[in-house]
Amino acid sequence: MSAIEISFDLHGESIPADYPHQLWEALLRIAPALAESEDVGVIPLRGPNNSGELLLPKRSKLVLRLPRALQDVAMTLSKQALQIGAVTLTLGQGKTREIQPHSTLHAHLVAGPSDEIEFMEMVNAALAALEVRSKFICGRHHSLNSDQQAISGFSLVMHDLTPEDSLRIQYAGMGSGRNLGCGIFVPHKVISGLE
Repeated sequence: MSAIEISFDLHGESIPADYPHQLWEALLRIAPALAESEDVGVIPLRGPNNSGELLLPKRSKLVLRLPRALQDVAMTLSKQALQIGAVTLTLGQGKTREIQPHSTLHAHLVAGPSDEIEFMEMVNAALAALEVRSKFICGRHHSLNSDQQAISGFSLVMHDLTPEDSLRIQYAGMGSGRNLGCGIFVPHKVISGLE
């Protein structure tokens, strides 16, 4: 599978801290064809949490990772307004960028068993299925809750990846819920020589 990222400048001051489901629904109102692929991912937004609101830094970007076949669909989001609860966010012009290999990758939340040992077994099975060799560190347990569903799992760092394996894991992701920001691996500060 080949994937690409499309980045949009994100104009707005804040978004509800429990935004993932609402953001996905707002994207589908403009570009419903995005729902046709489970491989469409929304890279999690970052910012300080203030009383249930995620404060958006001035240079915030909304980044979608998706199959190249959906690039034109995603571009229809350019310069559109997203209504998320009481908040309106405006997107800039979409810009495509190739996914680059990095030896260390991080996912904020990979959906899976809440038991850490079972989760690590799931990760090992997923890596074997992808034929990816990687060392990994299981991080904190996280959950993502909304009216529609609850997702739980752990953060995960993959390190000492070859360029080929790095691209493979970024293209494929891991687990479910990529449209909600789960199982998407992004570059992370380098970890090496860990035993």
